[in-house]
Amino acid sequence: MSVVVEREEWVLSPLIYGVLFACCFLSVFLLPYFSRSGGAARTTTTASSLFDVGPTAPFLRFQRSFLLLYSLASVMEGLESVYGEYEFAYHGMSRDQMVLVASAGVAVSLVFGTFLGFLSDIIGPRKFCILFCFFHLLVGVLKSVTWQQSMLMSTLFMGIASTVYSFCFETWMVAEHEKQGHRRDLLSDTFWLMTLFESSSLLGSQALANLLTKDLKKGFLLASAPAALLAIISIICIRKEWDGTHQKATVESYQKSFAGHILADKSIWMLGWAQASVHFSLSVFWILWAPTIVEDGREVQFSHIYPCFLGSRMLGSTAFPWFSGTSPLHDEDHNHLIAAFVIAGLVLSIIAYDYQDIGVLVVLFCIYHGCIGLISPSLAKLRTIYVPNELRGGMISASLVPANAAFLFVLIIGGYYRRLNNSAIMALAAVGLLSAAGCLHVLRWWRKHLRQNWHEL
Repeated sequence: MSVVVEREEWVLSPLIYGVLFACCFLSVFLLPYFSRSGGAARTTTTASSLFDVGPTAPFLRFQRSFLLLYSLASVMEGLESVYGEYEFAYHGMSRDQMVLVASAGVAVSLVFGTFLGFLSDIIGPRKFCILFCFFHLLVGVLKSVTWQQSMLMSTLFMGIASTVYSFCFETWMVAEHEKQGHRRDLLSDTFWLMTLFESSSLLGSQALANLLTKDLKKGFLLASAPAALLAIISIICIRKEWDGTHQKATVESYQKSFAGHILADKSIWMLGWAQASVHFSLSVFWILWAPTIVEDGREVQFSHIYPCFLGSRMLGSTAFPWFSGTSPLHDEDHNHLIAAFVIAGLVLSIIAYDYQDIGVLVVLFCIYHGCIGLISPSLAKLRTIYVPNELRGGMISASLVPANAAFLFVLIIGGYYRRLNNSAIMALAAVGLLSAAGCLHVLRWWRKHLRQNWHEL
């Protein structure tokens, strides 16, 4: 007599998708009606609306062109990473082999990625945007020709491409924004729209990958083909839409400038640590969220939960303009940013402390991503305040060094040697976020102190 064991499946309510979309829509389109300028703001052209025309039309054309290109780059990133470890498992790789391959990718980012930001500032971020597209084109070709032989090389190239992606487009956008003479305060709009478009593009890449995966084996290959095609289109757009003029700096002058403005400034060290903590926590999240959710043995459709995280990040990004400009919640001291770090750190602490029900875990993860959606444009705005544009790429890549080093440590000690459990790794990410909140609190105190001294003088 055989025993049939029925497995329970946890199902996510489809209503959550509509709620997230409605909240994002209301957050964007209700903001002008709650701005401090009231009715006057609605009768004149303002820079905070994506649909404005008039005096800011040149800026909007530039912004829309850049966001289109950035969306293509985000889709490429999503297509090459959407399958994750399932692609490796399908081709017969063991757990330890996956960890070693992932560690190799992180190690390449740690060793070579550190210097790419410096080179981007010296020779120009536009060339590195093209380099990013070229890496995706190369990975797409390698995967389409032979996966087994190109697996390690593809992982190494993707590690470098992801590092370049983290700084090159932001650095290039800021440089082009300044070169074309747009107002500096308009950068804040582009920052939060970058986070919004990135998240929506990652959602689109998942949908596209699902459409291509009719047959599992062919699906892995077919996902690389559109990524390679998008890389070619992006290279053509970059070369056609924007010229390559860039005021190059010598290595010696750049070293002196970087040492004087970045390494000698404690404020930028604080800001860099905040960026590193976000990067590390995101890296930890993407390798642990699925194992954490299925700990109780119930079956879960991960493809249904993943969009909730990105939708929450989109919602968090739409909250950013409510704390800037003429909004009623205008926060010049960045208290909202400190609060977002504290909330994100506490959320990960709760998850690390004890197992929660799947529904509770999904809610906590969504809150975390909502905080990340608010944190990302806020940190970009702070970089505009504290970091010279000509040193921006180097500062961002340098801030990723401790994050990549910590993530490599986690992969080797926790993933390969298995001496760190998932809770301990999640707790490390939480501590990083909470310490970043402390750094930003000190940074705010320094800024207030400087303003007070200035007024006294």
